[in-house]
Amino acid sequence: MSLIELLRTNAPISEMTAYLDSLAQSQRIEALHALGAREQSQLYEAAAETEPLDLDFFVPPEIGNEREVIHHGRNSQPAFRDFQKRWARPTGRPGQLYGYNETTVRPLIGPGYFVARLTDSPGQDPRGAVVVDYFMVPEGPVPNGWPQVRPNHRGLQRFIYNNSRDYMRRVSDHCSIGIAYRKEKRVMGYFVLCRDEAKSAQKAD
Repeated sequence: MSLIELLRTNAPISEMTAYLDSLAQSQRIEALHALGAREQSQLYEAAAETEPLDLDFFVPPEIGNEREVIHHGRNSQPAFRDFQKRWARPTGRPGQLYGYNETTVRPLIGPGYFVARLTDSPGQDPRGAVVVDYFMVPEGPVPNGWPQVRPNHRGLQRFIYNNSRDYMRRVSDHCSIGIAYRKEKRVMGYFVLCRDEAKSAQKAD
């Protein structure tokens, strides 16, 4: 049974987690990318029953500071749905991660930098335990090869990232789902992520 079939039959999230954990990485990404807006909304609701996320989910502890970890994503928007969220752990700022959005249209719309942290009440915020905050951008160095950091109120990226926050829920050992809010009021949509194991293997020297 596929992930879409599990969602359509209202299977418990534990069955979806076990299914995704049983797949190879390429199959996990394919399963998530097959979800449309309705299925992503259903998955987000189902994921309310999973264990709350922490920052180590996005950048595992064995990964060195300022080392890139890629999560492959697909959103619920009508166009430009495929993207990557690229994460790293800063030096000297415990309790934070930072990152940006890599898309085919990044040269046009900008990188959409963010800072990620636990919500004020992890495990109690009904939206998710980790918030991806576009009101903030990284301070200090970012990994080599990343685009220049710039605030999200500048350029065309203000129409996409400015005044927004994403709240994240766990789906499986590698997969998560987020809900995107504008100004903490309007839901803009959903997106799924799958952590890339091969591209997360850059450990500290």
